Amino acid sequence: MRMESYSERFWQLLEPEYDEAMMFCRKLTASRDQGDDLFQDSLLAAYTNFRSLRDEAAFRPWLYRIIINGFRSQTRRPWWRRVTGLTQSVQDTQASPDPSNALAARRWLGRAFRVLSADDQAMVVLHELEGWTVADLAALWDRTEGAIKAKLFRARRKMKDEIVRFTRRDQSRDKQTDAEGAKPCAVGKLDVE
Repeated sequence: MRMESYSERFWQLLEPEYDEAMMFCRKLTASRDQGDDLFQDSLLAAYTNFRSLRDEAAFRPWLYRIIINGFRSQTRRPWWRRVTGLTQSVQDTQASPDPSNALAARRWLGRAFRVLSADDQAMVVLHELEGWTVADLAALWDRTEGAIKAKLFRARRKMKDEIVRFTRRDQSRDKQTDAEGAKPCAVGKLDVE
């Protein structure tokens, strides 16, 4: 194939996946700006390596594998290179008259995601937020459906355990504050059981 036909075919295959893949990147990074950067970097990598794709029917899992690998590389960077402001997140929540619930949910989700690897985060986002089936995930990770179900179960369990651990620490701090005579703070309570 000529170079022009490779380019045209890449964009034809990308077009139906474009919006969903971009939103996946934003959800995965929990930031519009970082998600867009990840998406652009992933598109560049995919376009550059498009000739290596042997089966065009596997374009979707191939593209998402590139995105996940890019995200994994980003999370391995030193923390000071990953730190960015929350300006866009704050702006996004200001559209709602009362953004406190959205901000609280985002904080809890961020706390729960900290205990997961980049692959586990990607898997949970794809399954829970993007609606990918277990079969789709099995094809993407080249694993059996049973292995994917077990991985999802363990990831959810880790997330729940982290939230429970955090709320128990928070409750013990409240009890200590009560014993000292101050009023406990109601922010951060979450009934997870």
